[in-house]
Amino acid sequence: MQILTLEHFASRINETFTVDLGHGKSPFVLVEARPLPALTMQGAVRSPFSLLFHHASAVLFPQRIYQMESPGIGDFGIFLVPVARNHDGFVYQAVFN
Repeated sequence: MQILTLEHFASRINETFTVDLGHGKSPFVLVEARPLPALTMQGAVRSPFSLLFHHASAVLFPQRIYQMESPGIGDFGIFLVPVARNHDGFVYQAVFN
């Protein structure tokens, strides 16, 4: 299993990722990839970071692990949490630590 890092996502802002919602696939757009304050943890395999994705839908999807795919990264599981609503959908966050 590949350990995902901020470097996997930093160059993919505004790229569309496909998420399997269980009843079909839907596009989520990466709108932010930023580092989080690093705690000194001996043996840590990556520095912590946060991702924000926008999904243009009036339907709110619950927080849970979703299967996501990207042509540049491949398929991976990601825990998404809805954190905001805007005029045309919802914003979801994933935190890696």
